[in-house]
Amino acid sequence: MVTTKQRRQVVTHLLAAYPISARRACRLVGLARSRWQYRSRRPPRTELRERLRTLAAEQPRWRYKRLHVLLRREGYRVNHKLVYRLYREEGLLVRRRRRKRVAGPRVPLPTPTTASERWGMDFIMDSFVEGRRFRCLTMVDEYTRECPVIEVDTSLPAVRVLQVLDRLAGTRGLPQSLVVDHGPEFISKALDA
Repeated sequence: MVTTKQRRQVVTHLLAAYPISARRACRLVGLARSRWQYRSRRPPRTELRERLRTLAAEQPRWRYKRLHVLLRREGYRVNHKLVYRLYREEGLLVRRRRRKRVAGPRVPLPTPTTASERWGMDFIMDSFVEGRRFRCLTMVDEYTRECPVIEVDTSLPAVRVLQVLDRLAGTRGLPQSLVVDHGPEFISKALDA
């Protein structure tokens, strides 16, 4: 995005480099002449800027809101919007840290050697022609590639998943291990129990 300050600089350059009027240069750049002629009447606030820079150097991880509180405690009569504007103009922006997930070494699971040793469980979602969504709970035996159950409904809460597992335990038996992905659909107090 081109700022007004940059457009002003382009208009000034066009006027210096080419024999054209200010009206035409502003029209070429897409800047109103009143914006090009505007001169700020804001006070420079050099003392406040210097104090803000000093505080930001002392506390490099603090953002403008905490620095605003410190300035108010020192007796400066400023609001947070002014502090934010000066903070940005002075280039004191602190980048937010992104939290990195601790990733352990990826070890591939050993291939199962018998049926019902390990099953994979996941949800699949699709929608009907009229737009209503439905979900499918699928379980696959990773040795035989057989699908012992597919439960389909518009909503499959954790209690329903547990009912399906209980039904499977009574009719067929459960596997030695059950593999799920780290999706949000398996985060539930009922499933943790």
